[in-house]
Amino acid sequence: MNISMKTPKTLLTKTSGFLNDYSHSLNPYTGCAFGCSYCYVRRLPVSLFRKEEWGTWVDIKAAGKEQLKKELLRAKKKGPVRIFMSSSTDPYQGTEAKEQVTRTLLEAMTEEPPDFLFVQTRSPLSERDEDLFRKLGSSVLVSMTIETDREDIRRAFAPSSPPIAARLKALRQLKSAGIPVQAAVAPLLPFTSEFPEKLKQAADLVTLDDFFLGDGAGGKRSASLGVLQVLEGLGEEDWFNPERLVQEKARFEHVFGRRNVRISQDGFAPFRL
Repeated sequence: MNISMKTPKTLLTKTSGFLNDYSHSLNPYTGCAFGCSYCYVRRLPVSLFRKEEWGTWVDIKAAGKEQLKKELLRAKKKGPVRIFMSSSTDPYQGTEAKEQVTRTLLEAMTEEPPDFLFVQTRSPLSERDEDLFRKLGSSVLVSMTIETDREDIRRAFAPSSPPIAARLKALRQLKSAGIPVQAAVAPLLPFTSEFPEKLKQAADLVTLDDFFLGDGAGGKRSASLGVLQVLEGLGEEDWFNPERLVQEKARFEHVFGRRNVRISQDGFAPFRL
């Protein structure tokens, strides 16, 4: 893993498109050590212009609390500040345990709170910041990606990502601490019939997304990443089908209730429990 330090000119980036429900995105890192094979960021400029394989490099953004507080103050003068963290990386990279960039930025936000903060991660390390999430109260939602409950599927698509059991445990802990949380089954990967019930024990809200709604290209980007070939190798090619999300939605609604099952872009929009 190639890890380097960068000094950003700004931390907050104005959003558009899929994240148009937010005013800004916030990425504490560039690159991602998890290197999930289906990740749409592999086809974005941040990855394509880099002469290194996605998943082998991470740039740490050396920015302090005061810088973010100043940017938040400026942004607030122009209107409500709703932040999506993060749009092109996981805010809880392995190096975060040492560097604490994300924690520092969260500390800044507890002192100069945004109107809403959405934290998207797949890392159990997020449990560490329970104290800061609690300070943000109902203005934060921690969304944990748990795309399957089958370890063989996780290893096939994202072998460097955290184990499923660890993610479920962290989500349960945050929920029990009163932190607003959701489980993000994104993308929808093959799972067992017990999966919805397992998620219900860890979260009251679930978001579903697939390779067709979520990749920004109607499934073409995911196909170019070899998703179908991996599924065929597992004998699960029928999951690469836009109708599958409709079928599985009913299963999750039976467990969570219709109001608590969100789909694709709507599932990543601001939401207060």
